[in-house]
Amino acid sequence: MAQKNISIGIIQENPVVGDIKGNLELAKSGIEKLSNFSPDIYLFSEMFLTGYPPEDLILRDDLLDQTYESLLELATFKPDSYIVIGYPKKEGVSIYNCAGVLRNQSVIFEYKKQELPNYEVFDEKRYFQAGSAPGIFEVNGLTIGLSVCEDIWHEKVIEQLKANRADLVLNINASPFHLQKIADRKKLISDHALKYSLPIVYANQVGGQDELVFDGTSMAMDSDGSQIIQLAKFKEDSKIINFSSNGSGLLMSNSKEDIKANNDLEDVYNALVLGAKDYILKNKFPGVLIGSSGGIDSALTAAIAADAIGPEKVRTFMMPFKFTSGMSIEDAEKLANNLGIKHSVIPIGEIYNSFQSSLKEEFEGLSPDITEENLQSRCRGVILMALSNKSGELVLTTGNKSETAVGYSTLYGDTAGGFAVLKDVPKTLVYELSRYRNTISEVIPERIITRPPSAELAPDQQDSDSLPEYDTLDKIIELYVERDKSKLEIEEYGIEKAILDRVIRLIDLSEYKRRQAPLGVKITSRGFGKDRRYPITNKFLK
Repeated sequence: MAQKNISIGIIQENPVVGDIKGNLELAKSGIEKLSNFSPDIYLFSEMFLTGYPPEDLILRDDLLDQTYESLLELATFKPDSYIVIGYPKKEGVSIYNCAGVLRNQSVIFEYKKQELPNYEVFDEKRYFQAGSAPGIFEVNGLTIGLSVCEDIWHEKVIEQLKANRADLVLNINASPFHLQKIADRKKLISDHALKYSLPIVYANQVGGQDELVFDGTSMAMDSDGSQIIQLAKFKEDSKIINFSSNGSGLLMSNSKEDIKANNDLEDVYNALVLGAKDYILKNKFPGVLIGSSGGIDSALTAAIAADAIGPEKVRTFMMPFKFTSGMSIEDAEKLANNLGIKHSVIPIGEIYNSFQSSLKEEFEGLSPDITEENLQSRCRGVILMALSNKSGELVLTTGNKSETAVGYSTLYGDTAGGFAVLKDVPKTLVYELSRYRNTISEVIPERIITRPPSAELAPDQQDSDSLPEYDTLDKIIELYVERDKSKLEIEEYGIEKAILDRVIRLIDLSEYKRRQAPLGVKITSRGFGKDRRYPITNKFLK
C-alpha cells in the first residue's frame, strides 16, 4: 500500500477580542511564517477571528457579519492549502462555535462544537447551541477528525471520530491557564490518544484577556499516547508536525522533543507577566503606577510590571506617614533601583491632617479607630488616582488573594486602581514567587521577603494582629473558596474552629468589597471573578 503523508502547521497566536480585521491580518501573518514549509493544513485556535471569550459581543449581528466576511477573505489567501480556524456563526436564531475548513477560496466544511462548557469561567450555553454531527474531512486520502476545546474533555466526540475511521484528530482550543491545568491537559490528551489509537494535535490560544491568561502550550500526541511536540508556553509560536502512514496507522515522523518538566512557580510567574502585559498594552495604557510600601506585595507587583512592559514604563511611589518605618522607605527605593524604574516619595502627612481638620467637628468626642487607618490608605489612593488621571497611566493595585478574601483592604484606598496583578495569588504563594523571581535576577531586597508583613497604619502593626497565620488562612481559602468545602469538612483538616468560623465570616462579609475591586489575573482553579459569583445579600447558614 502506498505511503500517505500529511503535515500540520500549528499557529499559536495572540488574537485580540473584537479586533476582527486585526485577527484576520494576524492569521495571514501566521500563515506566511510557515509558508516556506508548505504544510497541508494550517491549524489555528478556537474562535480565532473574534478572540476568546467575546462574551456578549457575540450577540451582535454586526460582529458576526464582520467575522464571516473575514473568514471568506481568509479563504482566498492560501487557496491551495487547507486552513482550519475557529469562529462563531449564526444560523437562523442560533449561534454556533465553529471550526471551519477553508480551501479553494471557500469554506468547504464546518464543524459545530458539541460540548459547551458552563462551569468556572465558561458561560457558553448563554451564547451557543450545540452541534451534533461529527467533524470529518479528507486530506491526501486521509480522514481528519475535528473537535473544539471542551469536546476533548469528554468521550462522545472522539468516539464519533473513531467510528468514522479518523486517522488523526485536530483539536482547536481557547483553554485558559490555572495551576495544574497544563499537566491535566497533557494526561487527558495522552490517555485519549492511547485509548483510541489516534494521534491528536492540540492547538491552543496564547495571551491575556482581562482576567484570563491563555498559556498556549500547544502539543501533539502520537497514537501510543507519547508526547512528541510541544509549543512554547505563554508565547506566540508555530511548528510543523509531519505524519506518515503505510496502512497500519498514522505515525508522527518528527523527532521526539526533549520537553521540559512543568515548573509551577515559573508557569504562574509567566502567567502573571503575560496577563499584566496584555491588559496594559491591549488597552493602550502608556505605563503603570504602583504605590510602593516597602512590603512584599508591592515589590512583587513592581517586578512583574517591569518584566511585562519594561522598567521605563513603570513608576513607583512611596507615600510615607508617621507610622512608616525607615526600613520601608529604604527598601522601596532599593527595589526601584534594582529594577531600574523611576521612584518618587510623596509624604501624606499634610493631606491626612487636612482631612482630619475638615472632619474635626464630625469626629468630636469619638475615639480613634480603624477610620483613621483607612483614611491614610485613602489619602494614598487619591494621590495615585490623581497621578493616573494626569498621565493616563494605569494604577496597579497590590492586594493579594488572602487579603481580598477576608477584606483586609480599604475600599477607595489600596483597592483604588485599574488592575490587580496579585488578586488571585495567595500570600504564601507571593513569598514563593518573590523568591523565584530573585533566582532570575536579585531585584527584591531580601529584607522585604524576610520581615513580618505589616500595613503600617498604626504603631508596631503586623498582619498577624488581625489575621491568622497565612499558612492557615490560605488553607481555609483554598478549601472554602476553591473547593466549596463546608465548615465541618474543613475542621477535619485540623483547623481550630474559632479561627475557621472567623475567617469564613470575613470571607462572606467581604463580598461587597470584592464587587468594587479591580479585576486581576486568574491563576488558581477558582478566583474572585468570573468563576465565583456569590450574592452580597446572603443569609445562607454554613
